[in-house]
Amino acid sequence: MPTIEPDIPGIDLRRLRQFLHQRLIESLEADAAETLVESDLQARIASLITRFEDEIGQSIDPSTRLVLSEQVLHEVRGLGPLAPLMVDPSISDILINGPFEVWIDRNGQLSKTTVEFDNEAHLRRFLDRLIAAQGKHLDSNSPAVDARLPDGSRLHALIPPLCASGPVVSIRRFVEAQNSDSALLDSGMLSVEMLAFLELAVSSGLNILIAGGAAAGKTTLLNGVSQYIPASERVITVEESAELQLRHPHVVTLEARQGNSEGRGQIDLRVLLRNALRMRADRIIVGEVRGHEVFEMLQAMNVGHDGSLSTVHANSPNDALKRLESLALLADVGLPREAIRDMIGSAIQVVVQVARFRDGSRCVTSIGELVSSNGRLQVQELFSFCPDPIDAHAQTSSSQALNRSGRHVFGEHVPSFLNSLLHRGYTLPICLERWQLAGAEE
Repeated sequence: MPTIEPDIPGIDLRRLRQFLHQRLIESLEADAAETLVESDLQARIASLITRFEDEIGQSIDPSTRLVLSEQVLHEVRGLGPLAPLMVDPSISDILINGPFEVWIDRNGQLSKTTVEFDNEAHLRRFLDRLIAAQGKHLDSNSPAVDARLPDGSRLHALIPPLCASGPVVSIRRFVEAQNSDSALLDSGMLSVEMLAFLELAVSSGLNILIAGGAAAGKTTLLNGVSQYIPASERVITVEESAELQLRHPHVVTLEARQGNSEGRGQIDLRVLLRNALRMRADRIIVGEVRGHEVFEMLQAMNVGHDGSLSTVHANSPNDALKRLESLALLADVGLPREAIRDMIGSAIQVVVQVARFRDGSRCVTSIGELVSSNGRLQVQELFSFCPDPIDAHAQTSSSQALNRSGRHVFGEHVPSFLNSLLHRGYTLPICLERWQLAGAEE
């Protein structure tokens, strides 16, 4: 490894950090940095800085010394230049377009930061360190990877030849407080009545599909409502990359495995779902359905795994049903479209639609019951989001339609499964008693 000589007269923090990082790695020798406690690493870094001061005959002021120590520690154990961004709760996404361009999404608005990596090699070392702990790798044969960071955030990375400008990285932040009851209500994502209904639906074992676009809050909502699963039940999660942070005491996580450069060793969601059926699961949760595994998920929901949940990319409840149907047909199981449609109708009871507005706010725009009539699937709305009227003469009218402004309201439909839940001993929350009264009138 070539030696980096720092500029002594005017201290360059970047070069000095590289220099100290290199010396720290050499001093660790056989000791793995991951096995050392943070206090030991800090002591070694402080010793290296002191030795460097003796070599150049020049003292480094305490504030610069503290910054250097933190930066080197982040290089070895943390997230390098991204460390300050990863502790900011207002940042939802970190987007890296090569080593010298880092963008953030804060409250729905993209902005470029001053954060940079030293060069492409520095960015690659950063990526390799993060994904190596999960047994994954990036190279020309496997130029794309999904991984989960220690705090639960999701990372997706691409390297050349898939992208010509250097590594491209997307990090979706995970903030645990965002999926609590109070956080969901305070953010206006849903109403008290919606949350009460989802608590009833999850605890009683209805199968729920959460649909929405990218970054709409599907995973956040799924994590939040998982706390309503009875603690006595065993939950199996199936994901491409383990990202769910369920609020439940008994969760077994199954994660798909990428194949090698020759395609060997790959284990996809379809195989994992088949294994989950043999693992005494009370509920099976699929992080996101996007392929042939839809057929196995529908089978699981139809053979006794009541209360299962999943998410799907779709812009409306009806689009979600069409997407499930198309994906199931692609599984090439030899069943006609009508049979697949019947499976969907009997497997799923509730469809939840979430959306992300231009101002960055997330909202449950619809909760509906899936009903089948004459071979056709329909979603009858139980709740919906009613946007405020747009002032056509207002100068901000063009952006008003893209921002959340409105209220959640009850739909006219009374769920058909209501009597069944009441006969099983479940009681309606006070805020939902209007359904019981409507049923009595009918």
